[in-house]
Amino acid sequence: MDRLAFCRWMQVIALGGLLLGVSPDTSLRLAAAAQSESIQPVLDQGAALLRQGDFKSAEEAARKAIQRNPSSAEAHHLLGAILLKARKTAEASESFQHAVKLKPDYVEALNDLAEVYRLLRKDADAEQAFLRAIAADSKQAESYLSLAKLYEQRRDGVAALKTYQSLLAVQPTHPEALFQVAVLSDGAGDSKTAKEALVKLTKAYPKHADGWYVIGRMAEKQNDLIEAGYAYKQAVAAKPDLVDAHYNLGFIYRSQGKTNEAERAFLEVLRYRPEYAEAHMNLGVVYTSVNRLDEAEHEYEAAVALKPEYAEAHYNLGVFYELHRKDLPRALAQYRKYRDLGGRDDRVERIVGSTFR
Repeated sequence: MDRLAFCRWMQVIALGGLLLGVSPDTSLRLAAAAQSESIQPVLDQGAALLRQGDFKSAEEAARKAIQRNPSSAEAHHLLGAILLKARKTAEASESFQHAVKLKPDYVEALNDLAEVYRLLRKDADAEQAFLRAIAADSKQAESYLSLAKLYEQRRDGVAALKTYQSLLAVQPTHPEALFQVAVLSDGAGDSKTAKEALVKLTKAYPKHADGWYVIGRMAEKQNDLIEAGYAYKQAVAAKPDLVDAHYNLGFIYRSQGKTNEAERAFLEVLRYRPEYAEAHMNLGVVYTSVNRLDEAEHEYEAAVALKPEYAEAHYNLGVFYELHRKDLPRALAQYRKYRDLGGRDDRVERIVGSTFR
């Protein structure tokens, strides 16, 4: 149906409504609803083609829907989504703006328009679009999350934290909002708020590995190794390949003299990341403590081979050669590398210095 035919059709419906005793406004609304229904199959087809990645055919379908019903905000929104996927950013912006003009409280179009503004580096416009979306529907999460991330990109942690907290006011157990409140609060030195958010998060989502990991990290900073160890164990139970949690757990076991547990933890690190030099070095310390010297030497050498600038590994390898292999030349070579990398130790200075006298 072309535009002229459509207008005539609308007039006929309106006139029919009058003859039946229905108001003109009601008749026009009924006509618009009927027209919207008539383009729905075309919109569904365009959306399906978009999901399949056939942008050209999807765009043709969306433009066909607009031709049939130029006042359809949904059709303009679909066209914008297609153009955005096809990397026609400026054109997508125009389509989303048109959709919002037709339907000012269209949350999905406002969110997509804001994302386009972000791509175009129009942060102020993006912020306003997200705020309009929140005003239109204060209970949906997407706008809050995207706005908070926009603030984080602008390094405005205060505004980001406030936005995540606003989301929690309407969705108290939203996992990402709780986690980000914890991270931002901890970074700002507010450990109380951070801990409260993490407790609520892990209570609502017991398998939230990152939440448990941050609890462990905070407890470790406060030297509460029992809580830290428990949290790291929960983290790796939820996500076995969370390497940093395995590493920190191994470090705690090592400091507690639990060599078997420490060995298992560091071996888990290396199972997932064989190139983790720090795990090799700490495994070398563990093996040295139980007199498994060949294995210790292998781990120390692996650490310095993987990370030649790792000063602490050169130091530990030097101590190993000096005290356990009684090989002073090789020890001196490692001590010199340690010094060259900026390491400072009075005993090493005396040993290296004495070789030049």
